[in-house]
Amino acid sequence: MTAEQYRTTRPGLLGAANVGQTVQVAGWVQTRRDHGGIVFVDLRDATGVLQIVLDPDAGTAPEEVLSGLRREFVISVTGEVASRGEEHVNPDLATGEIELVATELRVLSPSDPLPFQLDDRVDVDEGLRLQYRYLDLRRPAMAANLQARSTAIRAMRRVLDAQGFLEVETPTLVASTPEGARDVLVPSRLRQGHFYALPQSPQLFKQLLMISGVDRYYQIARCYRDEDFRADRQIEFTQLDLEGSFWGQDDVLEVLEEIAVAVTKDLRGIELARPFPRLTWQEAMDRFGTDKPDTRFGMEIQDLSDLFGSTEFKAFAGVLADGGTVRGINAGAQGLSRAGLDKLVEQALSLGARGLVWMVVEDDGSLRSPVAKFLSDAEQAGISEALAAAPGDLLLVVADRFSVVSKVLGALRIDMGQPEGHDEITFLMVTDFPMFEVGDDGSLAPMHHPFTSPEDVTEMVESPGSAASRAYDIVLNGAELGSGSVRIHNPDVQAKVFEVLGITAEDATRRFGWFMDALRYGTPPHAGFAYGIDRMVSILQDLPNIREVIPFPKTQTGNDPLTGSPSRVEDEQLGELGITVAADVVAGWAEEDA
Repeated sequence: MTAEQYRTTRPGLLGAANVGQTVQVAGWVQTRRDHGGIVFVDLRDATGVLQIVLDPDAGTAPEEVLSGLRREFVISVTGEVASRGEEHVNPDLATGEIELVATELRVLSPSDPLPFQLDDRVDVDEGLRLQYRYLDLRRPAMAANLQARSTAIRAMRRVLDAQGFLEVETPTLVASTPEGARDVLVPSRLRQGHFYALPQSPQLFKQLLMISGVDRYYQIARCYRDEDFRADRQIEFTQLDLEGSFWGQDDVLEVLEEIAVAVTKDLRGIELARPFPRLTWQEAMDRFGTDKPDTRFGMEIQDLSDLFGSTEFKAFAGVLADGGTVRGINAGAQGLSRAGLDKLVEQALSLGARGLVWMVVEDDGSLRSPVAKFLSDAEQAGISEALAAAPGDLLLVVADRFSVVSKVLGALRIDMGQPEGHDEITFLMVTDFPMFEVGDDGSLAPMHHPFTSPEDVTEMVESPGSAASRAYDIVLNGAELGSGSVRIHNPDVQAKVFEVLGITAEDATRRFGWFMDALRYGTPPHAGFAYGIDRMVSILQDLPNIREVIPFPKTQTGNDPLTGSPSRVEDEQLGELGITVAADVVAGWAEEDA
């Protein structure tokens, strides 16, 4: 039995050079037009679109087949490539100079009527798109996003392969470890009551690879975090994971730049300048109020605390006496009404501020503000000078703890200053992160993860709240693409980090004993990073949501309309795992079913 032939070439690969050739193509019917008995079909596959000319009198197919063709029928067509002639060229198609005059047509697979039109100009509810994701992915924009994702990963591999990196897979069923988010757990049938965790990242395994003698490692890794969904966050995601032995921070950042340059050039055709700008974490927070600043525009935060060292304005004086800070931004000429200004105050309060002081610069340079009467002429002049104020400008000032001021002004800066419709691609490296985040109750949590090397071990032990780490992030247009660090390779230092975090020696041994043992067998200094592929591609494709570049994503509530997950399972399956569903949950099911 001979294999059936469906095509000898692809529709989008044909051009004027093929005129006169007999070819066979296959694909989907994109449109069908009947012009006085002659039928024109636009045939589409992954390479492009080609116009097919069908003459019912030429015997290419039975009349009922030609008349029954609908959108998304899969067909195979044999015919001769012909020139359209200058007057009929379609400039919107890469194949617009030619058409295929059909001599034979076969329907390979019919299609039911579509639940929505596969046209980028048609607005379709996202839930419906995800329910029929296999159809959604046929749309030109979505097909382009899949292609962009593949192009980005190919560029990453090209850079890393050229530098001698070894691609290694790591396990997806691991022990639960604290990495800052909830683990996605998988129950064990053979050891009931015990659970695997899906990896939040391959962190410990890539460190083990360094101990194993792998010099440079990378992996296109699937990762899982049981977090609330956002536009840039899914429960499962893909990252480029990499690690190198005998590396320091600069070694990692150099490779990150090479990857970013290659991906940006392949996706956007833009040649980025190197080296990328760098800011320390403290500089980023001081100037922009965030550790992932968008530096495509100004509106930088200014410290006004020194202006109010002897102020009589009690709101500012009290904050400064408590060790807080007074800072502000110049939001430019916003032209807001009093209602609009009140909304800004409400926004600041919702972000945790005690209040927000707004000031509008009048034509004569004076400041119009509810608090102007409480400020001296020198203080008002100082504010105007520090914020480079001009008539019409809106000045916003917050007095509070540094963390609150940064959060509020950083958010207001983004809301009021972030450019829209700009094509700039601005990468930024942020370095020297704090070792720990300090909670309101004084508790400590790793700023990145507990395997990050401290800048100074003694400082970490004696003053953990102000200790710096050897961690770094890469930022693109105000979005964190990923983070990394120089790792701890000394088991005694790792033990001290656990101790500072309040993890007892017994608990550390129970949870990480296998890793601590490995560190004692000649661990080289090493460092690494993880790029968020979904987020990087979505930004370079100028898309606001990573769901647009993930082939089969979940909804904002974590559901999959295509497969119906997450779903209930049979009691028999649960019994094999030693799991019983709580009675109140079962009662909730009954309400859902009703």
